[in-house]
Formats: sequence, C-alpha cells, structure tokens
Amino acid sequence: MRRALLSVSLVLAGVHASVPIFNAQPYLGANDTVFGALIEGAAVDRHGNFYAVDYKDDKAAVGQAFMQQKLFFKDLERADTWFNAVRFNVDKNGVQEAYLGDVTNHRVVRVRDPGGEGQFAHSEVFCQSPDILQPNDLAIAHTTGRVFLSGMRFTANSVVGDGDLWTCDTMGTATRLGVFYRTNGIEVSPDEKTLYLSEAINQGGNVVSNVVHAYDLDAQAGTICNGRVFVDFAQLDNSASSDVDGMRTDSAGNLYVSRWGAGKIAKISPAGALLAYVHLATIEKVTNLEFAGPSGRDLYAVGACKDDPTKGCIDRYSSSAQGRAFCAQQV
Repeated sequence: MRRALLSVSLVLAGVHASVPIFNAQPYLGANDTVFGALIEGAAVDRHGNFYAVDYKDDKAAVGQAFMQQKLFFKDLERADTWFNAVRFNVDKNGVQEAYLGDVTNHRVVRVRDPGGEGQFAHSEVFCQSPDILQPNDLAIAHTTGRVFLSGMRFTANSVVGDGDLWTCDTMGTATRLGVFYRTNGIEVSPDEKTLYLSEAINQGGNVVSNVVHAYDLDAQAGTICNGRVFVDFAQLDNSASSDVDGMRTDSAGNLYVSRWGAGKIAKISPAGALLAYVHLATIEKVTNLEFAGPSGRDLYAVGACKDDPTKGCIDRYSSSAQGRAFCAQQV
C-alpha cells in the first residue's frame, strides 16, 4: 500500500511547497541478487515480467529479475556485446519481441519467439550505425513499433555531440534526429504525442546541469518538433548535480525520473510539476526503473547495492497507476 511517510519543503520558482516522500521497499538485496553492479535496462513484457541486464555479472546477458532470477537472453555470437537498454513490444501479429541496446557495437538487437531458457527462434540485428554513440537507453512508440535511442559520451567538459537522439523504423532504418550535450533518459507519453529526453552538462569534471526536454512527436513518421525544457532540476529542486538516468511514464502521463547518485526517483506531472519523491531502500545510484508485476502497478528500480556496490539491487514501490509500457502491450 502506498503511504506518505514525511514531506520536504522546497522553494520552487519562489513558491514554498511541500513535496510528499514515499519509501520503496527492498526486493532483491545484496545477499539475494545474482545481478552485477552494471544492472540497467529495466523492462517489462506483456505478462508483467520484469527484466534487467548484467545477469550474473555478464554484460551480454539479460535476466528475468523476479525472485527466480533466470536467464532471458545472452548474446553468444559477440564477446564484446554490452547490453544497457531493454524494451519489449508486441508486434501487429501479436508476437512478443524484445529490443536490446548494445552500447559497444552501436546497434539494437531484436529477439523474438522465446524458446527454452536463454534461447530464441529468432534473434537479429534490428538497426545499427557506427554514428550512433551507444545507444544508452531505448523507448518504443508501441502503436507504430518505432524505436527511439539516446546515447552519451562522458567527458570532463561537455560539448554538443556528447549526446544524440536516433530513431529506427520498423524496417530497421536508423535516422538521427539531433545532437546534444550528454543525453541519457528517454521516454514516450501514453498518447505517444510527446517524447522526453534528458540532457546533462559537465564543466571541469563536475555535473552542472540536468534537464528533461519535451518534444511534440509524430510517432508514425518518427519526427519531433517544438522542443522545450520540460524540467530543469536546478530550478525544480536545486539538484542539477544529480544525473538523470532512466525515465518511465505511467498510464496517467506522469514521468518518473531516476536521480543517479541521489538514491531517489522524482515523480513529475504531465505539466512539469514535482509531485513526489520515491526514496530507495538498497540503492544509492539508481540507473533505471519500470512498472511491472501482474497488474503493471509495481515500480521496480535498479542500481548498484549500497551495502555491496559490486552487486546489483532492486527496490519496489507500489503505485496506484499502471505503467505505460505494460498497458501498451495488452493487445
């Protein structure tokens, strides 16, 4: 049951406001997890199963991250594969498919028709370009099957080009939509009319800016326009030095933003207002999050464990709204 335990006072654009804080509960702690410190790529399939990367400390392996913790997919063909992002979709024929972002090889791998543990009838390179920075994270417009990619290059002094935004259509054709300072989190609104993208700036080795941009999205054509700052964390809660990582929307259009290094998640309304924080129990450097579970209402967060940073922990928070990705796959 969701329960507010306390609140904090902030000065937001000159207005004194009280922001609720909710506490997530431990799900897989340092003594239980088989995931490594590079746990990332939080994802949900149409059944509500939850997944993450770095299964058994293997960057080429994705695991189902419920208590049973079993292998979902491992790339056996390339020794240098590093999966950092995962998203699931259901195609027009009702087939479940997963898209895996490989940061080393600048590609997205698609796996379909799962067979036995870690084996698939079909796995293939879906889209690829040497000009794609990574990708770091993925988002899908489920009605069209179009995939969006963000990437980043971490430097002491950020320049435009340290981040990028790409889209891949259903045929796997990759198109660059823009270059930025360091980009990371990416997500689509439930009505698929808005694309969210985070951007950060480093100066002298220090993080000095973290914002989330919003763009009007044509999910069919894969085009964006009318870019604007949706959230500036320097103004929102004076936390510009805490990086944004994974982002997810719920069915009501609220955006949940991982605050890497801050041990919490910020819940932002569709209008850009700070609604609440979710504080994490076992994770300080949260990397990603997703709504999963049988009803799609449990928000799972992943990151290196506080008690043992060589391992990947998972915390869970029960929400009143379902996640967008879970709802969109209920066809």
